[in-house]
Amino acid sequence: MAFDADKVKLGRRGLLAGGGALGLTGALTACGSGDDDADSGAESTGPWSFTDDQPVTSELDHVPTKLVAYTGMAAALYDFGIEVPAVFGPTTNEDGTATSQAGNLPVGDLEVFGNTYGEFDVEKYASWGPEVLLTHFYYDPATLWYIPEESKDNITGLAEVVALSADDGANTLDAVIGRHAELAKSLGADLESDENTANKERYDAAVAALTEAAAANPVTVLACSAAAEVFYASNPAMGNDMRFFTELGVNFVQPDNLDEGGYFESLSWENADKYPADVLFLDSRIQALQPDALTEFPTWTALPAVQEGQVVAWEAEPMYSYGLAAVSIEALADAIKNAKKLV
Repeated sequence: MAFDADKVKLGRRGLLAGGGALGLTGALTACGSGDDDADSGAESTGPWSFTDDQPVTSELDHVPTKLVAYTGMAAALYDFGIEVPAVFGPTTNEDGTATSQAGNLPVGDLEVFGNTYGEFDVEKYASWGPEVLLTHFYYDPATLWYIPEESKDNITGLAEVVALSADDGANTLDAVIGRHAELAKSLGADLESDENTANKERYDAAVAALTEAAAANPVTVLACSAAAEVFYASNPAMGNDMRFFTELGVNFVQPDNLDEGGYFESLSWENADKYPADVLFLDSRIQALQPDALTEFPTWTALPAVQEGQVVAWEAEPMYSYGLAAVSIEALADAIKNAKKLV
């Protein structure tokens, strides 16, 4: 499944009880005009303009450096060569290590305005003095990813807002990565650099490997996610990554009794074997149970793919740079290439 906001714990903190955008603008003016502008890796020349997927055109008289981004978007931009000094969204685990959504970000050096869904410290954000807020949206451009609805007006009134479509029901992973590359270029990234060239070549090779593996060994793959009480069989039509992998020839299971919204079918653990599969593409996000925890579930351990060790991690919230995406695509290609036909 591409995302499921209802499964993420809401933990709002540090939000203003009142004052509205006017008070926050005052805080921004007072506190956000210091000389310690963050270095984004882009030259601070201008003017800067970018048309996002809402579609809205943002314009400044210089290339912005004080960027605040949803963690997954920040990770993608960082991989393209743009430093994003402040983030919101799942950035660190309880032990301080980086979440999967954080990619290669130096999480210990970042300003973090909220680490969980529904959490955004508006006062801290205003005082920091953002120039551009960067995030995603799913289907509805008015619903910005990880921006709490109750404080949305306060947050979006403080800086330019750039939102890219992570899922519109038709776009694919390849296209979404391309849009992140365009955004990174506008911010000063050199897409022809040695590192970016190598990452693109690795990505292209991974895509070719997955295409070849799917054709040579057409096993059945179930995209799934595990929770304490529920096993989710995901709909491959509802994620930009799975739509792309389907185009490449991957044979995903299509659940036949989808929940409202169409993202997945919720199964009790007693019915976790409803959809036979040769390979399990298992949600690897922090909120989902992982294989070590699932050893306590008899119906999980009884699944043929589990017994054969044919379980591969799924970045259910995909990474939108060529380098980061290549890692996930390579893993799926290897899993399919080496899988035994079990069902």
